[in-house]
Amino acid sequence: MVSVGYTLLSEQAGPKELVDHAVRAEAVGFDHLVVSDCYSPWLDSQAHSPYAWSVLGAVAHATSRAALMSYVTCPIRRYHPAVVAQKASTVGVLSDGRFTLGLGAGEHLNEYVTGRWPHVRQRHEMFEEALKIIKPLLNGETVAFSGNHYAVPDAYLWDRPEQPVPMAVAASGRRSATLAAEYADAVIATEPDPHLLQMYDEAGGAGKPRYGQVVICYGPDEAECRSLLHDQFRWYGLGWKVKAELPGPDSFAEATRFVREEDAAAGIPYGPDVERHVAAFRRFVDAGFSHVALLQVGGGSQPMFLTWAHEHLLPRLREL
Repeated sequence: MVSVGYTLLSEQAGPKELVDHAVRAEAVGFDHLVVSDCYSPWLDSQAHSPYAWSVLGAVAHATSRAALMSYVTCPIRRYHPAVVAQKASTVGVLSDGRFTLGLGAGEHLNEYVTGRWPHVRQRHEMFEEALKIIKPLLNGETVAFSGNHYAVPDAYLWDRPEQPVPMAVAASGRRSATLAAEYADAVIATEPDPHLLQMYDEAGGAGKPRYGQVVICYGPDEAECRSLLHDQFRWYGLGWKVKAELPGPDSFAEATRFVREEDAAAGIPYGPDVERHVAAFRRFVDAGFSHVALLQVGGGSQPMFLTWAHEHLLPRLREL
């Protein structure tokens, strides 16, 4: 059975609300919780961006059953890789082994606060070096590392869960799928692309978990859902090459000022029809994903969504 997850989107809710949403999501039956790790919202209208790792610590303490995951953390600029490993192991202890460290090569939006955003080729080099540092630290090894981008003279993690925190790596093509298979325990993808999973399997990832995410906008009024998507999520269809390079909410607002309401809603299921949302989820199941998290757009709609998901959506998803 596919693990059904719930997204704690830090760009659209404050820290106390996110913890409350996590507790409610676990109570209504979601299997895992994923937390976005951003410094800024994509658009000003989203209006939030608390520190994800403080939220994770609180969620780890406030919940008892659901698996947890960062979705995703970039370990190349805003955070040093050795510090990422320390944070992940600490959350692993706090959660009694329920935490998976999700990693990706990042976006300018979230990393610009610490300086220049590297060229994509350099980012990929930095990301692989970061994986070489983080993985052995999580496994309890003492790490001394000297690379082109990072130097770790002597590092060891003193507090670790009984089993090493597993890593998952975001992939979008053959190179990143190969990195995920070589260094990580799972792969993350944003599209239900069976070809990407095939590349992951061919690189050595066969049998490992694969995580996906479905963006939806449930609500009783379709027109309100379309308006909300345009207000807060019209950046979503820009494409990764654009999303990784723009530096802040003002840039995303400018880049999307000609996006129409119908454009923003294209490809994202919205409204009250449960079967629309089930169909979007099923595409990931059919592609071969083992874990799929739902992302409900709109911070204020989360309590309503969680009640509806408990009564209508989750029972349907359990049938897939």
